[in-house]
Amino acid sequence: MRLTLPTALLACLGLLLPCSAAQGGIFSATGNVIALLAGELYLGEAIGHLNGAGTIAIRSQKTPHVTCLGEFTSSALLGGSGQMRCTDGATATFQFKRLNIYRGHGVGEFSRGSMNFAYGLSVEQALPYLTLPAGKRLQHNGIELTLADL
Repeated sequence: MRLTLPTALLACLGLLLPCSAAQGGIFSATGNVIALLAGELYLGEAIGHLNGAGTIAIRSQKTPHVTCLGEFTSSALLGGSGQMRCTDGATATFQFKRLNIYRGHGVGEFSRGSMNFAYGLSVEQALPYLTLPAGKRLQHNGIELTLADL
């Protein structure tokens, strides 16, 4: 059997890529998340896979030991939805709209109040999609993003 150069290259590439790559590995994207849950700032990241499934992990800026983990599904036509559970027992369900495959914004119901968020956007890009608590603004203190008084 005689291998052509393209066939040989594809065979070598197949040996180098793990099987999980087709399930998300190299076909996934990670984006930052800026979220406001019941008026508190949470920051983290979301990982979306080519098949529309993904995970979200955020941490409270006010109470850093509180983290929330969740899963979501999305499509270009329908947007997305998901749910999260936090280490302090709080839960959330949310919906979002994709601006493109890497960026978007959404709202949800948090067990302690409302929720809104943006993902894949810089702070400046996210501001139009975030509903900040009255008298508050987002501020970078040189180390991290915080929710500060006006």
